[in-house]
Amino acid sequence: MLDIKILDRYDKSGMYKIYDMWPQLAKQYYHFDYKPVEFDDIDNIVFTGMGGSGTIGNVLAAILSKKNIHVSVVKGFHLPKTADSKTLVIATSVSGSTVETLTVLDSAIKAGCKAISFSSGGKIESYSKKKKIEWRQVPLLNSPRASFPIYLYSILNVLGDIIPVKKHDVDESISQLEKTKKKISSLNLVCNPSLELAEWISGVPVIYYPFGLQAAAIRFKNSLSENAKVHAMAEDIMEACHNGIVAWESKSNLQPILIQGKDDFGKTKILWGIIEEYFSENKIGYTAIKSVDGSILSKVVNLIYLLDYCSLYRAVLSKIDPTPIRSIEFVKKRMK
Repeated sequence: MLDIKILDRYDKSGMYKIYDMWPQLAKQYYHFDYKPVEFDDIDNIVFTGMGGSGTIGNVLAAILSKKNIHVSVVKGFHLPKTADSKTLVIATSVSGSTVETLTVLDSAIKAGCKAISFSSGGKIESYSKKKKIEWRQVPLLNSPRASFPIYLYSILNVLGDIIPVKKHDVDESISQLEKTKKKISSLNLVCNPSLELAEWISGVPVIYYPFGLQAAAIRFKNSLSENAKVHAMAEDIMEACHNGIVAWESKSNLQPILIQGKDDFGKTKILWGIIEEYFSENKIGYTAIKSVDGSILSKVVNLIYLLDYCSLYRAVLSKIDPTPIRSIEFVKKRMK
């Protein structure tokens, strides 16, 4: 049985202690006294960031998906050609040295875009100060992925007038994080849904999601790779029903995980029922994870919390330290 001693033995940097602080960190940085910022005449927002920083763009894009503003998420080197003086580029690099993010930020300035950057320091800080770009320093705790709530809620704080999220929805999301913590944190290692999911995973997870919850699914795939050092796949459930589902006709060690929203669109709920029937009839073991009630912010952030903690537990159960990312460091050293 997993206990604190085992967590400490394998999670040598104490990542789980940062995860335990997520509700507190979200609240702290949403109310942090950052210098306010104003941008006028914006009809297009581009979020740019990679890895843990990139998750933030996915979450904010989900929040803005029903707003009257065009949103793009860039994970790479290229700024959309449609970006212009009415475009706000939001660059996030927790480490402050992400070459892709810095490249997009440089392209944004050359294209005459408005811009703001968030980092713990590094080249992003130096470049922003040199080019007189709005920059806000946000701390790094343990790793970019563990720092997720600090960055997300700092951005919601600083850009509250631009990213139209109601204060009620932000407060609700933090309140839900506190409730989720009681179920999944290291303080409760019995009847813990994150731990139970980690114990269930033995093969390669295939994570199915509806479009609105894409941010949580992609994040889970990435966290399983970074923390637990395992392969994982993520597929939009609608698209999978037109192609990917056929692959289940062959035996494999893949394990389907269904990421469902409490109030998914009616047709989506019907589809989930059909998929579960298909897996049951074909004796394919699967598990379904449902979001909390509330706003899209509450749903996505709390799913990320539960699923990130699952990836950490999966690492420890496999006697793996979740923090080191040697393969990523191999690539980064050669991309400088």
